[in-house]
Amino acid sequence: MTAACRAEEIEPYPSKAVRIVVPYGPGGIADVTMRLVAKELSEHFGQQFYIDNRPGAGGILGMKTAEEAAPDGYTLVMIGGSLTIAKALFKSLSYDIETDFVPISTTASYGLLIATKAGSPYKTVKDIIAAAEANPGKLNFGTINAGSTQHLSAELFRIMAGINVTAIPYKTTPELALALLRGDIDVAFDYYPGFQAPLTEGRLVAVAITARERASNLPNVPTVIESGLPGYDVTSWNGLAAPAGTSDDIVFVLNREVDEALKYPEVQKYSRKAGMDARGMSTKDLSARIKSDVDKWTQLIAKAGIQKH
Repeated sequence: MTAACRAEEIEPYPSKAVRIVVPYGPGGIADVTMRLVAKELSEHFGQQFYIDNRPGAGGILGMKTAEEAAPDGYTLVMIGGSLTIAKALFKSLSYDIETDFVPISTTASYGLLIATKAGSPYKTVKDIIAAAEANPGKLNFGTINAGSTQHLSAELFRIMAGINVTAIPYKTTPELALALLRGDIDVAFDYYPGFQAPLTEGRLVAVAITARERASNLPNVPTVIESGLPGYDVTSWNGLAAPAGTSDDIVFVLNREVDEALKYPEVQKYSRKAGMDARGMSTKDLSARIKSDVDKWTQLIAKAGIQKH
């Protein structure tokens, strides 16, 4: 082994700024969370961890940018559950979430809300299922874009409950929330931030949360499992990864420090307010989670008859 190679191996990491590619535009919940984590990592390491927003093509542009970077620990990328859906939904992608990246850690996990308009007769999951069983095809479920986590969470609910409902897609969360408030749809599936204002004002009601555990900011809202649909679990997540080939030592250090950064009060406070659980995960467990999610969504997409792109 050359002296240069030995020097490279023992050089402290990081010795320069680290880029975190976020495959979405600035300002979203995941983007803000990653900025808070980056701030804590910068302070701990004494080197800047900075966000490089690369939106476009449903996240493909950002993922491809990171996949093509050198596997030296100086380019990281934000990943999430939506990428496991993409692998299941698209016939061909320019990257593979399972083989082109090394998972580092989760940064947050969160469920979706099943919401109804205030005054709706559908106050529980059992009410929704009973109404759908009594009037097949009459009840309306609203979500955003086909193939989104919101859409697939509704499809999973429909299939597991064995009910016939009419699915109505909307382009954006504001359009979905407005349709629910107007009474154009009976039930809607989306994340807490999209419903936050009308929920706070009492115009919408959270019937259940799709995750396996209750949300800390909505402790009185039961899970779908608690509400009578055993086995139902849709928990979204965000995390960090590095290009395949990044050394195990660097991944280990990042996993440890990301986990510590997530414990800082500012990160915890923001995450709870946004309905997220900021918690790390081992590299091994995150790798298994990615595989499990890909398998889950592949099976659901086939069973629901959703056309692949």
